[in-house]
Amino acid sequence: MKLTVLPLASLPLLLLVGCASTPDTTQLVAESRQTAGGLIQTLGGELKAAMTAGGPPQAISVCKDRAPKIAAEAAARTGMRIKRVSPNNRNPKGVPDAWESAALAGLEQRLAAGEKPETLDTHAVVDTPQGKIYRYAKALVTQPACLGCHGPAENLSPEVKAKLAAEYPADKAIGYSAGMIRGVLSIQKAL
Repeated sequence: MKLTVLPLASLPLLLLVGCASTPDTTQLVAESRQTAGGLIQTLGGELKAAMTAGGPPQAISVCKDRAPKIAAEAAARTGMRIKRVSPNNRNPKGVPDAWESAALAGLEQRLAAGEKPETLDTHAVVDTPQGKIYRYAKALVTQPACLGCHGPAENLSPEVKAKLAAEYPADKAIGYSAGMIRGVLSIQKAL
């Protein structure tokens, strides 16, 4: 085997090539956190209004109808792909892919280790056949107000159970307690 020794003058070029293969995600992380925070705040405000107006059954309609539209509006503004996913999904389109599942597992470990729920997010640059993709996941932590629709089955009102059966016949998004991670807000952007 022959070992090729490159001249020292090649070192800056090799370093530059190495840096080019790993994009700086600082700006994307900041944008993702801002987008996720805005989306969660907007959805939370609409959910609170629905809870006040009609209780948990009306909140289910907000999650079903408004949440996808809020995410689509944010995606149009940012050029990012945005969705909510969970292994215990309510929406059949909300099944996590392999990266999202791994991100969720890591976020759950961090929560169990005592990290504050509001800091639970993660990101990576992933190589795909289509090129590099920036991935971001923000934990969706169950709040006490969420339990009217996501709590243990025996605690759900008959109206909520009926609405869930009508809107989401294959629903798996119940059985949570406050403080548990319910899923992630997933953001992607091609690089």
